[in-house]
Amino acid sequence: MNRTTAAVLPTGLRVLATHAPGAPLAELRLVIPYARTEPGLAAAQELLAACLGTGSRDRDRQEIADRAADLGAEISTVVTAESLILSVSVLAPGLPGALDLLAELLVRPRYEAGEVALAQRRAAAAPRAPASRVRLRRAALAHGFGPHPLSSRSGGTAPLLDLVSLAPDDLGALHTRAVVPGGSSLVVLAGAEPDTVLRLAGERLAPWTGGPSGLTLPRFTRQDPRPGRVRLDVVEGGDGCGIDASGCDGSGRSGGTGGTGGGRTAGPGDQALVLAVGPSVPTADPEHAPFHLAQLLLGGYASGRLGRRIRDRHGLAYAVSARLRENGAGGWLEIECAGAPGSADRISGEITRCLRELAARGPSPAEVDRARAYATGFTRFALATRAEEASALAGFAAAGLEPDWLDGYRDRLAAVTPAQVVAAACRLDPGRAVMATYEPASAPAPDRPPHGLSASAPAPDRPPHGLSASAHGLSAGTGGPALPGGSGGPLELRDQKGDHR
Repeated sequence: MNRTTAAVLPTGLRVLATHAPGAPLAELRLVIPYARTEPGLAAAQELLAACLGTGSRDRDRQEIADRAADLGAEISTVVTAESLILSVSVLAPGLPGALDLLAELLVRPRYEAGEVALAQRRAAAAPRAPASRVRLRRAALAHGFGPHPLSSRSGGTAPLLDLVSLAPDDLGALHTRAVVPGGSSLVVLAGAEPDTVLRLAGERLAPWTGGPSGLTLPRFTRQDPRPGRVRLDVVEGGDGCGIDASGCDGSGRSGGTGGTGGGRTAGPGDQALVLAVGPSVPTADPEHAPFHLAQLLLGGYASGRLGRRIRDRHGLAYAVSARLRENGAGGWLEIECAGAPGSADRISGEITRCLRELAARGPSPAEVDRARAYATGFTRFALATRAEEASALAGFAAAGLEPDWLDGYRDRLAAVTPAQVVAAACRLDPGRAVMATYEPASAPAPDRPPHGLSASAPAPDRPPHGLSASAHGLSAGTGGPALPGGSGGPLELRDQKGDHR
């Protein structure tokens, strides 16, 4: 990566200035803590994310868009499970003006009644009930880690009545509390010298004060998930939903956990789902690199063990993946499979056998070398553009990692031995994980109880509607482990072009 200089401004904002000599564009990523931990704020948080950037005390939406065009800039917002991210791409000479415009939106926001009403109509038109995958994911996390905002019944989604009853002043009050520099971080990747960038940021953003907001995810009460099985049931023809959850404490005793409901009727497009949540190793842990390689060869790419077994050999699933997830709450291994109705039990059984074999025998040296080559390559091509590099740096900053963490990680991957990966694979024992299954109501009745395990990550928040139609953000891609600060592990670095998330 390019040379980075960091400083904490008197307001509490951490600024990382990265030197990219000759860069025609400057990339800015402002990451603000924004976890939905307080149910009473959920509606205002959803609307604020949709309306931020649509007006200031000095300009309306059109005037802001005109000023951005004059600078050669593009501004967008992205919401993750724990952050509100403002992204700016601007022609290099326009960096000072872009910082001024950003400060205007942060310090002197205006939430016009018309913009708020438009966001409310969009929210009312969008589906509010969570999809089957989201409900199953919350149930698996609730069983594994206990009550938590990520596994709550609402998942941070506000009731529609709360949403449409909000007034612009409610958003202004939340802005004052939540959109603050304390606890936030700003990454600026530009051709200018880092000292110049730090000076500009300090001058332009000095009026922005306040915080920290306290809107951060609490830690899970457990480091590793409580093992067990979860089955999500949908009642065909009605709106009932039940969750049957059982766990084993190691002595053969079973226990139940409450459901995370929000039921709905199974639709014709529903599919069988298997989600598993297993133990992981934190990114900063010295043992993370060997476990990362074990996860990759399990299901981090198309030729991983899970894909070869479940999709290629048995034809049971058309979507198979294994990922590492990590955020402020903690970290976990996640396996996800989707197949035709009636296949969940068979898929979960094959996952169990695959995990048991890998945990008992470990991978071959050839598998380790293949996973190492993939991980090393991914750290290169995932940072192919400056926009992706800026997003990666923002993720590292949010996760408390050093800007050069990725460079050192390549060295750690190269030093991992096959024996270390064999030892790390022992954590993949299916007896240490939560297995969750879902069958649509129209599926054939299963002839045996579910086996195995599979998992998914916390539900992403609904996409905000921002100023531009493109978003540069921290996101979880499909090909590798993910970016710290998002929902993933260390390396899933994706930049987004297109619609807002």
